[in-house]
Amino acid sequence: MTMPAAGPAPGGSRVRFVPHKGKQILYHDFSNLLRIEETMAAIEESRAIVRKQPLGSVLTLTVVTGSRFNREIVEALKELTKGNKPYVKAGAIVGLSGIQRVVYVAVTQFTGRRLPTFSSVEEAKDHLVGVP
Repeated sequence: MTMPAAGPAPGGSRVRFVPHKGKQILYHDFSNLLRIEETMAAIEESRAIVRKQPLGSVLTLTVVTGSRFNREIVEALKELTKGNKPYVKAGAIVGLSGIQRVVYVAVTQFTGRRLPTFSSVEEAKDHLVGVP
């Protein structure tokens, strides 16, 4: 299976379901987000989609390659991750580097969620579909 294209899908969506081995994964393309406005819009898009799903049902894959973060974004990510927690069965992150790892640690400490990190989208997808 090929990796979804980086950046928003047609229509501007950065959060969308993608099929993988017979299961649906909610793909968060948070890659190359450089402006606070587009980052906050992607966060809101995730919130709106995830919280319409049945509790404990969502497999999430978040790609953050090349994105920038500031304090406001970190706080929004903490709230998103904590608020989405009841709906998420399992999650994974791809693309962490440098300062992004510091943000990841802050978010996981705040939310109590330990999201595994992977070096490739395919590896993360395979992990997610294998979660019982």
